[in-house]
Amino acid sequence: MTFGKITTDLLAGLGQNIELFLLTLAFALPLGLLITFGSMSKFKPLKYLTKTFVWIIRGTPLMLQLFVVFYIPGLVFGYPMKSRMFAAAIAFIINYACYFSEIYRGGIESIPNGQYEAGQVLGMTKSQTFFRVVLMQVVKRIIPPMGNELLTLVKDTSLARVIAIGEVIMAAERYTARGLIWPLFYTGVYFLALCGILTLLFGWIEKKFSYYR
Repeated sequence: MTFGKITTDLLAGLGQNIELFLLTLAFALPLGLLITFGSMSKFKPLKYLTKTFVWIIRGTPLMLQLFVVFYIPGLVFGYPMKSRMFAAAIAFIINYACYFSEIYRGGIESIPNGQYEAGQVLGMTKSQTFFRVVLMQVVKRIIPPMGNELLTLVKDTSLARVIAIGEVIMAAERYTARGLIWPLFYTGVYFLALCGILTLLFGWIEKKFSYYR
């Protein structure tokens, strides 16, 4: 077991974490917005159905959702999941889309109704007012909670090991079982580096949006 071999295995595991993070980010952000529109809909059956779904997802552990997505199709419907990463991505996307939807909803509802009324006075439709006046203010307000959620997502990708995805901590555990402790500490360095990069990125974004106050 050379240092180079161990480092290569750890980096390969980290690649699994990053892949899951990017897949979740790409699909959960737009899906969360759709869920927000459902939970804010004036059509009450859709509103209550969406709110109930969000409550269930936010109220149950992500680990349990990983088990459900990976095992239930095979056990109940006879169609086992062939890709563990695909199963993990589905669970993560649904879970984080629900959390993002609440952040979106909080940002939208924080905008005073006077903004919409001013848009109507200027002859703008509700959609025009939202996209031209309100949207950038909403983005500005949701940057801090969204940043916190993405930092949590980076760390939560380690949960994928419960369905045997060889992410970085799982890779380190194989060496820990052989008596090597340092690979486990290296995983902490990798996560700290990723979270540090995201923290700097969101700090830069906040400064760019400081105009919208």
